[in-house]
Amino acid sequence: MKIRCITVDDEPLALNMISSFVRQTPFLELVAEFDNAIDALNYIQSNPVQLLLLDIQMADLTGMELARVLTADVSKQKPFIIFTTAYSEFALEGYRVDAIDYVLKPFDYEDFITSISKVRKRIEQGNESADIVSYDNQQFIFIKVDSQVIRLEINSVLYIEGLKDYIRIHLVNGAKPMLSLMSLKKLEEKLTKSGFLRIHRSYIISFARVDALLKNSVKIGDKIIPVGATYKDKYDQFVDLWIK
Repeated sequence: MKIRCITVDDEPLALNMISSFVRQTPFLELVAEFDNAIDALNYIQSNPVQLLLLDIQMADLTGMELARVLTADVSKQKPFIIFTTAYSEFALEGYRVDAIDYVLKPFDYEDFITSISKVRKRIEQGNESADIVSYDNQQFIFIKVDSQVIRLEINSVLYIEGLKDYIRIHLVNGAKPMLSLMSLKKLEEKLTKSGFLRIHRSYIISFARVDALLKNSVKIGDKIIPVGATYKDKYDQFVDLWIK
């Protein structure tokens, strides 16, 4: 079965090139192409689309804004997103909307196939992630805090800190951290398919909340979190995937 995809780019030459790459690929089906994100959004809302090849810098509604709208709508399955852009500075933001890949213009058909193959692999594996950090539809977990079992919204977490037998969960908007009698390893098992990654024996981070990726550390807000030697390979792979 072919993967249903649409292309979106406000530059006619780029749109024609990307669409032609789709047509050359046996396992892809080009169901529509658009020169603006608004028309693309309207189409996606009323038609099944599995893959979105999306430019970022566009008038009225940018590609990144379109991706945020699709990510926020949990009522329907979001298409896989591959950003095609000339601007490398959006790579980290692309991760935050769970894009599969980020392809820098100009690129050739070989680059295109390399990127598209990631989507094909995801679909063949039943949408189970084959990348370093994976996602599913998990919106919350329950954890024990004092004598209560508290619902914890996944998207409210900045990072988790291990404190011997306890964990401290740091939250957005300056909310008071939550302290739970639980091992970091046990929580890690709950979060491995929710966009979290352990980068240190004492820290698990949410990449959706990362403000800067440094050589041996990560910045979330004002907090600099070190990358442990044991976890350095996974961290480097992530940086290579999104930045280079």
